[in-house]
Parts: sequence; structure tokens; C-alpha cells
Amino acid sequence: MISALIKELVLRKEEFKDEVVQTIYFGGGTPSVLDTAEIDLIIGAVYSNYTVVADPEITLEANPDDLSLDKIMELARSPINRLSIGIQSFFGEDLKMMNRAHNAKEAEDCIGLAKKYFDNISIDLIYGIPGMTNERWISNIEKALAFGVPHISSYALTVEPKTALKTFIEKGLIPPVDDELAEAHFHILVRKLEEEGFVNYEISNFGKPAYFSRNNTAYWQGKKYLGIGPSAHSYDGIRRGWNINNNAKYIKALALNQLPMEVETLSITDRYNEYIMTGLRTIWGVSLDRIESDFGTEYLSYLVQGADKRIADGLLYMENGNLLVSKKGKFLSDGIAADLFMVRFDSK
Repeated sequence: MISALIKELVLRKEEFKDEVVQTIYFGGGTPSVLDTAEIDLIIGAVYSNYTVVADPEITLEANPDDLSLDKIMELARSPINRLSIGIQSFFGEDLKMMNRAHNAKEAEDCIGLAKKYFDNISIDLIYGIPGMTNERWISNIEKALAFGVPHISSYALTVEPKTALKTFIEKGLIPPVDDELAEAHFHILVRKLEEEGFVNYEISNFGKPAYFSRNNTAYWQGKKYLGIGPSAHSYDGIRRGWNINNNAKYIKALALNQLPMEVETLSITDRYNEYIMTGLRTIWGVSLDRIESDFGTEYLSYLVQGADKRIADGLLYMENGNLLVSKKGKFLSDGIAADLFMVRFDSK
């Protein structure tokens, strides 16, 4: 697999020849199974084939049960300079319900250890868990704050098909996900973290100043990115590509110097809709100037007309030529964006 990843990096370097790599992100699956030597090989291939900024953000996702003291010390000796830890909850009953491999003690212990070796740490928390009271959610947030981590990503619980959680809900063993509960938890989260100096720079991401994830920020601002590995997605501003999701087939294709990926070219309407979706999730919002310059006056008129009612309802507002979601509309931002999608013009 390591050889295949490096081969893909080499084969695709022309796609990024005019770009400077700002971030390297080891995500998806369990990248923490990599040892330092393997991490060095992959990062070395990036530096050998791409232009990299002097101080790149290099993040590795990990689960608490993977982060022993030895593992954390090993990662600290590597080029990794940011950890993203999938805590999800500090309560055992929540972790058990979500079928997580770690327990509550491991959740707390790994952050304490990581803080000794890493300054830039992000943790994930899940809200809207059936049976989670507001009090327990507040306790989760306060535990995270007590560790002094500078970045928190938080998501509403979603129930995926063919999972244990889905089965438990279907059998009536636990209650279904409650959207009103999730919304209440979201507003508690925003209030608590903003009180502590965090900026909600994207709906699901909260960072202290100077600790916004450069990787997340680039994605939500629609910048180009190159995805390497099985199931990885890429985007160059015009086209979107995705790799095959089968490890064996991925490795076999790269051994033959073939790229196992499919590519689609986005229409102007697709790109407009994506910008509306991503822009409204951020503190930077949607630039009306960019809408006009990139998509034309028809799209600008369509957006302004569609936004008027949401502005009147207090869900959107205008500031310095940018359309933004209000605090009242934050939890509903994806639905608001969908209502503003262009659907009446033919794709061009």
C-alpha cells in the first residue's frame, strides 16, 4: 500500500505543478497504524515531487485507543505537527452506543499524553446522541475545554445503514435520533465555545485564533486538493475525481502505472451550487462579487432574489458584499443553501 501511495503521488505530480502544497492530511480509515518510517516515506515523496510551503500543516487522524505514550512519542519525532483525535464522547455509555473501540478513560488519557508532545491538537465530539441530556453534553464540552485543546470539530450523530446503531434503533433498543435535541446541543456548543474564545469558522469547526485548520479552511473555501489512496477524492476547481474504494484493485492498478480513478467535469451550475453550499457554512460567507465574476449576472440575480426571504426571516444577512448565515440560521445552513441552489437553468 505504501508503494502504491507513493506511485500515485509521482504519477499525479503534473496536476499540482503550478501549486504550492500548504497542508498534508493523513485521514480516513486508521492512518495511525503507520509507523514513523512509513510516514517519512510518504511525506518524503510529497517533498520530492511537489513544491511545499516552508511550514506546512501536517495532520494525522487517530483514535484514542491507538495513542499510547510510545505511539505519541513516535509521532512527535515524525514531521506530523497536528493531531486530530476522534474522542466523540467522554462518557462510556455514549461510546458503547456508537460502537467505538475506545473507552472513556482512554479518551481522557490520550489527550493528556498528546498535550505533552503536541501543541496543535483537534478533537472530535458528537452531539444529538439518543439519551444524551443537555447536562451531559455540557459536561462533554467542559471536559474538552479543561484540556486546553485549541480546536474542536463537532458533528450531529448520523445513523448509517448496516451499522449496529441502525439495528438498535430499528429494534427499539434505543430511541431514534431527535433533530430538535441535536439543534439544542448545537446552540449550546456554539455558546459555550464562543464564551471561551473559540471562533466557529465553519459550522462544524471551532478554533482558537491561529488554530483554524488550514486543511479544513482550504476545503470550505473551494481551493484545489489532491486525494491520494483508495476512496480518496480530489478537486481542481473544475473537475472532481475519486479513486476506487477497493484496496487490492487500487494497489494492482498502481503497479501497472494506472490511476484507478474516475473524473467528472462540473458544470457552471454544479460549481455555483457547491460554492453556495460551502460558502454559507463559513464565517467568510458567499461573495456576491465572486458570484458575478465566476458565474455571471443571471446567477447573481437568482441568488439575491432567493436570499431576500431568508434575510427577512433573519436566517441570512449581508455584510460587506458577502451573504452570511445568521446565528439563528446556522444549524439550518445546509437546508438554506439547498433552497438557493440553481435548478432552473440548463447546465453549461
